[in-house]
Amino acid sequence: MECGLSPIVGFRFSLHPMSNEFISIIKGAVQDTDTSNVWMHTDDVSTVIRGKQVHVFDVAKAITLNAAKTGVHVALSGTFSAGCPGDTSADVYLERGDEVANNDGTKQYVSSQFALYPMNNPNYMDVIYREIQQAKDAGVFNESMHYASGIHGDIHDVFAFYEATFSRARSEEHKHLVMTVSMSINSPSHGDHLHA
Repeated sequence: MECGLSPIVGFRFSLHPMSNEFISIIKGAVQDTDTSNVWMHTDDVSTVIRGKQVHVFDVAKAITLNAAKTGVHVALSGTFSAGCPGDTSADVYLERGDEVANNDGTKQYVSSQFALYPMNNPNYMDVIYREIQQAKDAGVFNESMHYASGIHGDIHDVFAFYEATFSRARSEEHKHLVMTVSMSINSPSHGDHLHA
């Protein structure tokens, strides 16, 4: 990443399929995803993936898409982080190139919410307002709400926005950035979007 920023990005997330078969859906989504470009660890609450930004976002999208392709209502909640002091122990994965390992172009509607936390940046609200405008310009903005902003659309457009936002919201002066994301996929409340 330019500007001398630490290239390590992490994403800790929990995936919740609304099905009695949730274990097989989660395991299947991970097995169907090429995770060779990231460091990954799962415990009894969540999974964390770490490495270069391009691969972390690629794997996050692929796991989410693979779970969604089952047709089951799936919820995802997670936190992206970069520039966290002391986050240096995934260096082996930083030697990977920038070509992503997962290229499934399946269309999938996603309704999501995100909150951006530019740590130690006194102008954080300017950064947040700028990214909301970027979402509107990209056609993925859904609605304003307390403590978050709604983002929706095809999963590829939504993740592209989140990755671009994550890049734009960091600077050499303010390296530590946290972004929380919640997603709902295949929900009956999405109505016509399910068939878009």
